[in-house]
Amino acid sequence: MANKLDEVMKMTRLKRVGTTYLPVSNLKKATEWYTSNLEAEISYHDDEKTILNFADQSFFLIPAAPDQSNSFIDAKGTEWFGLGFEVDGEENLLTFHQDLLKQGVKAGDIESRGHAGKNFRFWDEDGNAFDVWSEWKERGET
Repeated sequence: MANKLDEVMKMTRLKRVGTTYLPVSNLKKATEWYTSNLEAEISYHDDEKTILNFADQSFFLIPAAPDQSNSFIDAKGTEWFGLGFEVDGEENLLTFHQDLLKQGVKAGDIESRGHAGKNFRFWDEDGNAFDVWSEWKERGET
């Protein structure tokens, strides 16, 4: 059985999410927001994009048409986030939540959603929605 699993794993074409593209209304202001609030590091910047590195991947901030974001509304009218982050445990979740609130970042309440761990949502200044989950998974863990 392990040999079959090994074969399937070797055949997997997609290895990870390497890049996420985020629409922003003001590139300079958004770059400042991500570097100050999420401790992102700038790896490239020009008039058309900023490439940031944080949470073990690259994020492209792209100037977009008005009222664009990575979030969406489902069929029941609930807003969903375009991306979920993980932190290592509930204590780190609470600390990160408090830090964002102190910095003036719009963040929802910490909540239980019926599965392991706790979550909260936060938004950047362009309305891009993100989730944070307290259950950190090492690469390859499910």
